[in-house]
Amino acid sequence: MELLAPYRRRIDDLDDQIMELFSQRFQVIREVAQLKSQHGVPAVLQDRVDEVRERNAETGKLKGVDPEFVRRLYTLIINESCELEDRLMGKR
Repeated sequence: MELLAPYRRRIDDLDDQIMELFSQRFQVIREVAQLKSQHGVPAVLQDRVDEVRERNAETGKLKGVDPEFVRRLYTLIINESCELEDRLMGKR
């Protein structure tokens, strides 16, 4: 479907950007895990988890993205982040 080719390229480019941002986000998580480990801070801080999820749900809503979708997506992202921190901190 040549008609869809330019749109598919745009979507692929956006997906590449999303993966780059995920890579950067998880690099920051690695740095945070090291800092938390050095200072005895637990991997999961529920108030921060809730703050991140709700802040992004609100941002999504303002940008025309279903906030429930954003909450589900960020639940996955946050869970993976917390599991990574746990592994890096030797708790799993």
